Amino acid sequence: MKTLKFGILGCGMIANIHAEAIKNVEGAELIGAADARRESAEKFAEKYGVKAYSSFEEMLADKEIGAVCVCTPSFLHAENAIQALKAGKHVALEKPMALNTADADEIIRTCEETGKKLTVISQLRFSDDINKVKKLVEEGAFGKITLGDLYMKYYRSEEYYSSSAWKGKLAFDGGGALMNQGIHGVDLLTYILGDVKKVSGEIRTLSHKIEVEDTAAAVVEFENGALGVIEASTCAYPGFDRKIEIHGDKGYAVIKEDKIERLMINGKKSGTEEEKAKAATSSDPSALSCALHARQLGNFVKAIDGKEKLIIDAEEGRKAVAIIRKIYGDEQ
Repeated sequence: MKTLKFGILGCGMIANIHAEAIKNVEGAELIGAADARRESAEKFAEKYGVKAYSSFEEMLADKEIGAVCVCTPSFLHAENAIQALKAGKHVALEKPMALNTADADEIIRTCEETGKKLTVISQLRFSDDINKVKKLVEEGAFGKITLGDLYMKYYRSEEYYSSSAWKGKLAFDGGGALMNQGIHGVDLLTYILGDVKKVSGEIRTLSHKIEVEDTAAAVVEFENGALGVIEASTCAYPGFDRKIEIHGDKGYAVIKEDKIERLMINGKKSGTEEEKAKAATSSDPSALSCALHARQLGNFVKAIDGKEKLIIDAEEGRKAVAIIRKIYGDEQ
């Protein structure tokens, strides 16, 4: 396997997760980074022993780089991804892939036009427990699925929002508790239960002095007939782990973060998973392991090499964006 050389655009917190993940992927190597602030790129490059580019354009012009991890603020994701694709690079794009479906569709078109691969970071789909529950649903182990609920009661302090010029700003974030903090949960719910037929909800800003929602509640109808609710908050002190509950007429699964907490299969309890997530991001977004990112980037590298199917492409990444925009009430 020829080594795929990566560059990282955007040298904030999440870029470190990508850098550590790349270290753990066979056939991948990080060779450079760029950031709008040159000093950030230089500091990051020194930490990881790679080149600091003076601009994104300089990095894209480097023929050595075959793939780019886009780790910039949310409002730049679509623009940066399209720029990289048109420069002939494969792209690993942080969530959300775009702030609306029109931009997501433009990314999809650019992938088709360039023939380059793009994966939207949805690393929790690579969790063993998540995939176990998905398989059980598909096999009918819970009987007819009746309910699928998602609870994301997080907490973000005022300092979190004031720490950057873009957090909590509508034009930059595209949304709050759902689009920023909650999109991984929305992605997981549909990954496990399938596509959504209808969704509607209400959003409010109840606690923080921000332009986006800090509280949201929605009702969902899935294509398989099941109903569900989505709750999201960034003002549920002190912050609680994300929870997904799947119920059928013969069993259930309760997932905390990406671990099975309780399970009943065909009317029989299957015990409780004692293993807990080593770090939760319910109140601290920096408490994130690189292990699942490494699995996703590993799939990305092998898909580029023609050895695996790309599990999360641009069309998959679009689904959660579309659901959230419908909850916001501005896309039908």
